[in-house]
This record gives sequence, C-alpha cells and structure tokens, in this order.
Amino acid sequence: MITLYSGPLSLFSRKVEIALREKGLAFERIMVPFNQVTGYDPRHPEVLALNPKRQVPVINDEGLVLYDSTIILEYLDEAYPQPPLLPRNPAARARSRLDELFADEILFAALRPLMHRNEPPTTDRNKRAAQETDALIAEAELEQRYCGLNERLAGRDYFGEALSVADIGMFMSVFWAVRLGGPALARYPDLSAWFSRLGSRPAFATAVEEVEEADRRLSYPVKRR
Repeated sequence: MITLYSGPLSLFSRKVEIALREKGLAFERIMVPFNQVTGYDPRHPEVLALNPKRQVPVINDEGLVLYDSTIILEYLDEAYPQPPLLPRNPAARARSRLDELFADEILFAALRPLMHRNEPPTTDRNKRAAQETDALIAEAELEQRYCGLNERLAGRDYFGEALSVADIGMFMSVFWAVRLGGPALARYPDLSAWFSRLGSRPAFATAVEEVEEADRRLSYPVKRR
C-alpha cells in the first residue's frame, strides 16, 4: 500500500493524486492540516521527519520515501508502468518532462500573484491595491501563456500523443489560475476544450471537486470568470 501525505489546497499533491488514480493504484491518504492564516504550520510531524523540504506531497511505498511531485510521478511511471504517463520515446519523453517543468515553474510562477485572492483580505488599502496591481500584471502574462498553449493544442487531445505528466501538470496550474479568478478560458478554444476534456476524467474530476470543497471550508470566496 502506498501512503501519500497530501494537503487540501496543495496543487502539487493533487498532481500525485491524479497520477495514482489514473494508474488505478490503491493508496492511503493522510491529509495534513491547513488554514488560510498559518498555512501548513505547524507542520505535520511525519512530514517533517520524512521530507527535509518540510512540505507535501510525500509518498511512502513499502519503505521507499519520495518527495517532490515530479520525482514521485517519474517513480510511479517506472514502478507501475501501466498505463504509462510518460512516453517511451526518449525525445517525446524529454518534451513531456519539459512541459511538466513549464507548468510547475513558469505557469505556476505566473499565477502566484493571484493567491492573495482566496486569503482573508488585508485591511491595509495600499497593500490591497498593490496586490491587485500585481495580479493584473500576472493575468496579462497568463493570457500570453494561454495563447501559446492554445496554439500547441490545436487539433490535439493532449500535449503529447497520449495523456502524460505534462497534461497533469498543465491542468492543475490552469485550474489553479481559474479558481483564483484568473483569465477566462473562453478566448482560447483549444485550451478550453482540452481543459474540459481532462476535467471529465474521473481522476481529474475528483481532484477538482475536492479542492472546490476545501475552498468552501477554508478559503475566501473568489469570483471566477
């Protein structure tokens, strides 16, 4: 049995959950406490003991402890190869890894200035104005990124030949931007169709539903576009 330490509003933990469910792997999930004031502090003691980065996701597979969603997904694909979530062709595999890196480090970085929106609003007017100014700049960058992704997806079901870690990473970052009131996807028909198509898959739908339920309990309401 695989044990996964996850978080209710942890994008990277939800990536791992999607991969586990797409592969049909049974797992025990330990959901660590979270609130919008202190985040994940105090940290879960088992996470502290297992991960020097002090954060989720962490998996324990029969004594093998791994952290970092990218490393976990690559391990799962090697240890449990069916169905594959990385292409077997080396060039296609490298492109899939680059797309996942883009989702995690470029697209996610672009949406970070939106994150104040689901936190309790500050009473400092100047700070609030600065936050929203940064968010508008971030939205412009996201729209630029969406244009590129829309072009990539023209006539395609996935970023590669089949569902891969690239799609999991991209989906979660786009979903995070949507839930934080980021740019609407309607202007990007191929990206929007891909997002809807993946969102109808049970593994992705479960992640979305659970994050939205957690938002109702833990987050300040955000108006989506």
